[in-house]
Amino acid sequence: MITSGEGKHKIWLERFEIGQDTVYILGGGEKPHIGGAVICEPGKNPQTISLKNHHDYEVLELVAKSACKKFKKTVVAVGGIHIDNASKKDIEIILKNCKELVSCI
Repeated sequence: MITSGEGKHKIWLERFEIGQDTVYILGGGEKPHIGGAVICEPGKNPQTISLKNHHDYEVLELVAKSACKKFKKTVVAVGGIHIDNASKKDIEIILKNCKELVSCI
């Protein structure tokens, strides 16, 4: 597991190998949850599932696309990040932390 940030802005990313494929679970904030899922296969457009009123798919797509491109295999990214009444600044910090995690893939 890798992490980025502190307190309510702390994000974590865990990787599991399933045969030749990989699953990443992303969570963080005050209430980690499942807000979406993304499946990415080499040479294909990602398939995205997003729960209503959730924007977690945006960072999940970054995770899935980056890992798929780097390792040239099927990747699933699932999870969610939640901060109650998140401000624009909170969202900026969360996005920065997520990008930091993606750079570590």
